[in-house]
Amino acid sequence: MLMRTDPFREIDRLTQQLLGPGTWSKPSAMPMDAYRDGDVYVIAFDVPGVSKEAIDIDVERNMLTVKAERRPVAKSDQAQMELSERPLGVFSRQIMLADTLDTENIDADYDAGVLTLRIPIAERAKPRKIAIGDGARKQLSS
Repeated sequence: MLMRTDPFREIDRLTQQLLGPGTWSKPSAMPMDAYRDGDVYVIAFDVPGVSKEAIDIDVERNMLTVKAERRPVAKSDQAQMELSERPLGVFSRQIMLADTLDTENIDADYDAGVLTLRIPIAERAKPRKIAIGDGARKQLSS
């Protein structure tokens, strides 16, 4: 038998039970990190216990939507649940992407419960040198 000693974990569990699991119409939040690494923007989502097939990634215009569903693990008929703290249901996150990102070339990887998206910085947004002319303007002929 398991013994619980953290009162805050119990409060979190009760809150989750009151709010219920996330559904497709009202998903729960999904934790994430986002950072720039050179010419790539990286977003990492925590989705432990979710199979790769249960993750859905969409981009419409500049809105990135990530949804994942964690289902209960099949148990035998004789199993008795002693403790259930792992949240189930649908998790989702929507992020407005800047126009400076190349949404046509997003790369997604899933490893050890972390979904990592790599979004390249668009060429038009990268710094570039501007050549300086010699001062003579070309005249248009009429």
